[in-house]
Amino acid sequence: MPRTRDGGASVPRVAWLLGPALVAGVAYLDPGNVASNMTAGAQYGYLLVWVVVIGNVMAWLIQYLSAKLGIVTGRSLPEVLGERLRNRWARRAYWLQAELVAMATDLAEVIGGAVALNLLFGVPLIWGGLITGAVSIGLLVLQQRRGARPFEFVIMGLLVIIAVGFGVGVFIAPPDPAGLVAGLVPRFADANSVLLAASILGATIMPHAIYAHSALARDRFSARPAGGRAADAPAATAAADAPAPPPEPGTATTLPTEVLVRATRVDVTVAMAIAGTVNLCILLLAAVNLSGVEGTDSLEGAYTAIGASLGPVIATLFAVGLLASGLASTSVGAYAGAEIMHGLLHVRIPLLLRRLITLVPALAILALGFDPTLSLVLSQVVLSFGIPFALIPLIALTAKAGLLGRWRNHWATTAAGVAASVFLITLNALLLWLVFTGA
Repeated sequence: MPRTRDGGASVPRVAWLLGPALVAGVAYLDPGNVASNMTAGAQYGYLLVWVVVIGNVMAWLIQYLSAKLGIVTGRSLPEVLGERLRNRWARRAYWLQAELVAMATDLAEVIGGAVALNLLFGVPLIWGGLITGAVSIGLLVLQQRRGARPFEFVIMGLLVIIAVGFGVGVFIAPPDPAGLVAGLVPRFADANSVLLAASILGATIMPHAIYAHSALARDRFSARPAGGRAADAPAATAAADAPAPPPEPGTATTLPTEVLVRATRVDVTVAMAIAGTVNLCILLLAAVNLSGVEGTDSLEGAYTAIGASLGPVIATLFAVGLLASGLASTSVGAYAGAEIMHGLLHVRIPLLLRRLITLVPALAILALGFDPTLSLVLSQVVLSFGIPFALIPLIALTAKAGLLGRWRNHWATTAAGVAASVFLITLNALLLWLVFTGA
């Protein structure tokens, strides 16, 4: 049994250490995922199953490295980058692209929540967007006033609703095993399938989740002994602009880093297993029930088709899952946006003001009557182009002995991270080529 640093009583069970990855993992189940996976399944059947699987494997590695950075250094990825980017304009340029990515994320989440409220209760889309934004504000206030653990419990409760809402239909109408196996073979059908693959990856490996997870792990776990240095990381220093907060009662801030890193592997494994399974269920649900059905190129059409195929109960569960997805993920997105601004620009603005500003693009799209589902899919493509800007620095920083000490990446881990980066960048380059050549 692991011990505390002072050799006292045994540490809490590993289960109590779970949470940050489950919160960050909600970003992998946002309405953008639903739209991308649903569209892929409806249009191409099992063709892009392999993209979901590979994306989830890469997501495990990426989220683990993000959490490890936060635990060992006691700083988030934006904070570390803010310290290392000495040039003010370079720091601002990096912040701008990260902020645009966070806003694209918020776009998908607010629109998804608005569509779900419209499907369930007939709420006009613009009012549904406002309600979704208001609920996200409430959840963020909970996180600020009550600490990390209550926020985690609420998000995990929504995660259960999401899993049930999107998973039940697959058990009612199971997929064809042969088609599922065939879908594991990497291939594309046409330019649109490449677009959807980039959209799925953008929805699966989300840049804001990389930024957020390091901050969530820092807030929950990082140990800052006297002198302001993070545990087992001699070169790591606490954020310069604020004193280290006192340990929150009931958290693991006094545990050895080895225990925290081990628990984080379990945390990330559980979170990614849930996220990957639910994402696969969404694609399979569409592949089985929506393939070739007219009008399923929108969430509203998919809801109607699911109701006609599987009954109103399954359709209602789908809409409830979509609503929970929007409410949970928009809170995590807003948290990430605030951390990006603070870490890179050392600026904090009132939470309510920031939330209102980031709501504007989504509300404008809803008010102007743009196709919500198309907006969701395209927002995920935008996210896929932001991945390298978060992923490459993460791989490079976690490989540095001067920053993480003995917790730096093994060479094989770094190699896997580089391979993931090359794959994602190549896919994005292929997508650009297809777009600009008209293919």
